[in-house]
Amino acid sequence: MAGDRCPAILMAGTSSGSGKTTITLGLLAALRNLGLAVQPFKCGPDFIDPGLHQLACGRVSRNLDLWMMGEARVRETFAVSAAAGADISVIEGVMGMFDGRESSSAALAKRLGLPVVLILDVRSAAESVAAVLKGFETLDPEVVPVAVILNRVASPRHLELVSGAIRRHCRAEILGYLSQSLDFSMPARHLGLFTGEEQPISPEGLASLAATIAAQVNLERLMKLAATATVSSAENGSARHENVEAQARIGVARDRAFCFYYEDNFDLLRAAGAELVFFSPLEDRTLPKGLDGLYLGGGYPELYAQELSGNQGMRQAVYDWAQSGRPIYAECGGFMYLTQGIAGDDLGVLPMAGVFPVTARMQKKRASLGYREVRLARDCFFGPASTVLRGHEFHYSVIDAMPEHIERIYAVNDQDSEGYRYKNVLGGYLHLHFGFNPQMAANFVRACRFAAPLGVKK
Repeated sequence: MAGDRCPAILMAGTSSGSGKTTITLGLLAALRNLGLAVQPFKCGPDFIDPGLHQLACGRVSRNLDLWMMGEARVRETFAVSAAAGADISVIEGVMGMFDGRESSSAALAKRLGLPVVLILDVRSAAESVAAVLKGFETLDPEVVPVAVILNRVASPRHLELVSGAIRRHCRAEILGYLSQSLDFSMPARHLGLFTGEEQPISPEGLASLAATIAAQVNLERLMKLAATATVSSAENGSARHENVEAQARIGVARDRAFCFYYEDNFDLLRAAGAELVFFSPLEDRTLPKGLDGLYLGGGYPELYAQELSGNQGMRQAVYDWAQSGRPIYAECGGFMYLTQGIAGDDLGVLPMAGVFPVTARMQKKRASLGYREVRLARDCFFGPASTVLRGHEFHYSVIDAMPEHIERIYAVNDQDSEGYRYKNVLGGYLHLHFGFNPQMAANFVRACRFAAPLGVKK
C-alpha cells in the first residue's frame, strides 16, 4: 500500500449473468495464492456474493451501496476495511455497469475513484463485441473501463477476431480471457446462488478456477491498474470505535437457515456497546444464557423448515422470549420464523415460533424486490416516529392478512404499511442497513440494555 491509498479495482459487467461472480472469485483466489491479503467488497444489496468472496480469499466481504448506506458510510466502510492490512481491494459490481443509476457500479466507481475492469461475455459474437465495448466507453466520460476480461471465448480463432476488433476500435486494454469450456459452475435456486455457509464450491473447484485465472489473466497488469485508485484508505478511518465496553448481550441467529446479514450492521451494534452472541435455531435447543435482545436475520428458513419446526425447544424459547416483552428484531427469513408456520407445496404448514398470528406461504414467483425507504410511523426501539431508515426487500413468500390489533410501525416509501409489532417484537420483510442511520443501532442496544421481562424491574 502506497501512502494512505489501497490499490483497488472494480469488476463490472455488461449485464447480469456476464460472469462477474465467477471471475471475481477466481481473481480473489488467484491473488491470495500470490501471498496477497485481498479485501473483497460487493456493490449493491447482496448477501450471497459476499459469503462466496470470503470462501475464496479468507476475508469478510462487505457491501458498498450508495443509496442504502449513504456516501459517507460507503467511504468509511471501504476505508476501514481496506486499511486493515489489505494489499489490494477487489469490488464486484452489480448487474450491468450502469444499471441502478445512483447505486450502480459506475456511480460507485466515480464516487470512490476506482478503475473499472469490464467483463465482456463474447459468446455468440465476434467483431460486434467491439461495438458493445465502445458504447460502455462513451456513455459516461467520467467512468470509462480501463480494461476488459473476455468471458466464454469459444476458440483461438474466436479470441483472435474479438481481440483484433477491440484493439482497432476501443481504448480499453485486454487483460485476459476465460474459455467457454471452463469446467466451473455454481448451483443456483430461487433467490440466486447457494450461500457461502453451504459450501457450494469445492476447494478443488476453486483451486482450478484460480489456476485458470492466473494462467489466462495478466494479474501483474491488473495490480498496476488497481494502484491508480484515488480513494484514500485512511478516510474517516477513525469513525469506528474499537474495544467498546459491552452494554448489552444480543443473540444473533446465524446458521445455514439465517445467514443474510450486513457486516456493517454488526459493526455498528458493537460500536454501540453490543456483545453479539451467535446461536443456531437449527442446532441449538435453547437460547444462550444472559441475553438482553434477539436479532433474527434473513436467509432460507423455507429450505430448512422441517429442521426448524422439529426443534421444538428453540421454537418455544423464542416464543417465551417474545411473550416476556424483551426485544426481538426480525427481518425477512427471521420474520418468517416468527409466524405460525411456513407453508410449501409439498410439506403443508410446518409450525414455527408462533409469535405473529399468520402463516408465511411460499410462491413460485417472486413476491417483492427493490429498495425501500422507511419512515417510522410510531416510536419503536429503533427511534422516534418520523425517523427515516433505508433497506431493501427480496422474497418469494407472502403472509396472510395481518390482524389489525398487530401494530404497523413502518410507512414504506410513504405508502405501504409494514414492520409489524407485537409487544416488543418488530418483524417484517425489509432488510434494513443500519449504516444509513447509525443511531438506530445505538437505540436498539439501549433498548436491549434497559429491557426486562414483563413485571420484572431491571
